[in-house]
Amino acid sequence: MSKLFMFEKPQGMRDTLPELYELKRRIRDTFAKEIAQWGFERVETPSVEFYETVGAASAILDQQLFKLLDHKGNTLVLRPDMTAPIARIAASTLKDADRPLRLTYDAPVFRAQQAEGGRPAEFEQIGVELIGDGSSGADAEVISLMMSSLARAEISSYQVAIGNVGFVNALLKEILGNDHRSQEFRRYLYEKNYVGFRKAVDALPLSSIDKNRLNKLLRLKGDRSVIDEARKLVESQEVQEALDQLEMVMSILADYESDEHVLIDLNLVMHMSYYTGTVFEAYSEGLGYPLGGGGRYDKLLEAFNHDEPATGFGLRLDRLAEAAGRKKQRVMKDSCIIFSQDRRKEAMQAAKKLRETGRSVVMQEIAGIKNVDSYSSQFNDVQYFVGSNGNGGSANE
Repeated sequence: MSKLFMFEKPQGMRDTLPELYELKRRIRDTFAKEIAQWGFERVETPSVEFYETVGAASAILDQQLFKLLDHKGNTLVLRPDMTAPIARIAASTLKDADRPLRLTYDAPVFRAQQAEGGRPAEFEQIGVELIGDGSSGADAEVISLMMSSLARAEISSYQVAIGNVGFVNALLKEILGNDHRSQEFRRYLYEKNYVGFRKAVDALPLSSIDKNRLNKLLRLKGDRSVIDEARKLVESQEVQEALDQLEMVMSILADYESDEHVLIDLNLVMHMSYYTGTVFEAYSEGLGYPLGGGGRYDKLLEAFNHDEPATGFGLRLDRLAEAAGRKKQRVMKDSCIIFSQDRRKEAMQAAKKLRETGRSVVMQEIAGIKNVDSYSSQFNDVQYFVGSNGNGGSANE
């Protein structure tokens, strides 16, 4: 390889430097503790899966999959999400385990990006899957858990938009008549291209009444009163059941005291095609993209010959760090012992005692420091063992 690329990384790959890594570690640990307290058990899956199973079930576009060949000629993929691999586990090694299953994960996923995309091809997801419970209570549980975890991670300016993809699908199908045309309008909604949505509506050979119904879909955002407005647009049993589910989820979230940051958004559409009911996304003030989201995917496990309901969420750690980093100060290191060569042993003994108490200690010979004041400023506590006399001292004394 040419030395021209000596410092370059593959398209979409990123380095994580110490300060960002520490921030991400703290968020990860906070989420892990909160999720464990809700009774979810941690699982891990391979980074590489079979294309024919997990790759096909993931609902990630084929051109975004990193594909490999094993020595037998089987096509493999770097896992593009975590929901499909966990569905595989639930349908195989855990198929006889008591339901519902409450599983959690923290792992990197991989999605190939176009050269002009500017998006990461590898990023870490934190999430949960609640498998085997088809109730609205399960949807409300994972939403409330997500919100509780965001609060614990000190991401206080968040908001959660909740909708129901069953409502959107039924409305579009009733007015447009076929799935192909409906898919075009779902794409506008997913991309939040409302101008394009309205222009496409104007171009349709529909009555003014049906065009008005489609445009009203864009205004179905706000408090629980929008559910009543939605009921007027479509009277089919399927739609009424979807809105009943949404009302039940909102009622349970109120019982959780988790409805303060919630916005109902009935034109919310997710990029994953396997969602079937309640869907939701989390946002943070100042970010132009969601922290993550989730929803109900009652048909996904059919791909693994194990039909059962499921719901869950996944959040991106890099975006959580970006949201939390707005309020975080510089990450300070614990302690440092600066010593001269003739007092190395004393410094070692002092460092050993501190480490035995659980402290993190950096030992640094003073001869190797260009600027002592600048170097020591990155530590909460600095002790000096310099010179031939005395017992050393702390910079903070």
